[in-house]
Formats: sequence, structure tokens, C-alpha cells
Amino acid sequence: MSKHQAVPGPENDVARWYLIQTRPRQSGRAEENLLRQGYEVYHPRFRPSRVHRGRRVTTEESLFPNYLFVRLRRWVDNWYPLRSTRGVARLVTFGSEPLPVSDGLIGQIRERIRQNTVEPAYEIGEQVQITHGPFMGFDAIFKANKGEQRALLLIDFLHREITLNVPLANLRRSA
Repeated sequence: MSKHQAVPGPENDVARWYLIQTRPRQSGRAEENLLRQGYEVYHPRFRPSRVHRGRRVTTEESLFPNYLFVRLRRWVDNWYPLRSTRGVARLVTFGSEPLPVSDGLIGQIRERIRQNTVEPAYEIGEQVQITHGPFMGFDAIFKANKGEQRALLLIDFLHREITLNVPLANLRRSA
């Protein structure tokens, strides 16, 4: 054992949360297969509402697309099946060591979801301005969230309405 590895002991036998990256669009499959193997899994989801074909529809979305939390004991649980579980891409590590996620952070995520305080950054129909990229300075209408970090926008370009898919970080509310 190298001097940088943790020594097995009672403090390392406590179950901690770790982050799993799933294959694209396979979070549900990974969650189901991990649960079937007896792992404790947390897949944070929220229920945004959108306007679809003129009607308000509530859907369920992953708060962190392509990521799940799994609760493991460092020196007790068998970690090897994680790598070959269908839907799982990898255990997120820093260097070669998995880094535990604090129980406090998991508790905060659960509480925010329970209180339904996960809000979209912009309201459908809201005026926004594009701040970076080839359409910088253009005014647009927010159409929908596209995953966690992107947005669909409508802009008027050369007298045509065009839909753009841009990072949320490249937007700000119009003044």
C-alpha cells in the first residue's frame, strides 16, 4: 500500500456517497441495474412544466443528466461490478481515488427537490440577449431548456424565425 492510500479502519467502513457517470441517455438503465445488484442509489430528479403544443405539460428530468450517486463503504463493499454494470460509464475519480460526496450536500439536494425550488433559469417566452458566440448581441425569445446547461431560443434572422440551441451561460435577461 502506498503512503497516499487510506488505511482500512473503522472510519473508512462508513457508507459514503460517490458519483457515477452514466452512458448518454442511460441513467435510468444504470439506476435500475445498480438497484438490482443491491446498491443504494440516488438519482435526483425534478418536475419542470413546459408548454407543449399549446398545453402546459409536467415532465420528470434528471437534475444532473448522466450522473447518479451510489452509497458505498470504502473497504467493505465490492466496487468491481460497478464498472461492468449496463448503463454505467465510470466511477468519477480525482486522480485514481474516488472522492466521496458529503452527506450534507446530498441532503441539500434532496431538500431543494422536496421544496420544489429547482427553477428554470428563464421563463418560456421571456426576452433574453445572447452575450457570447456568433449571435452575440442578438435579442431572442426563450423557448425551452435543453438539458441542464443549454437553451432553445427563437431569433429573427434575415426576416426568418430561427431556433438556436445555445449554452445558458451565454444568455442574460434583456433590459
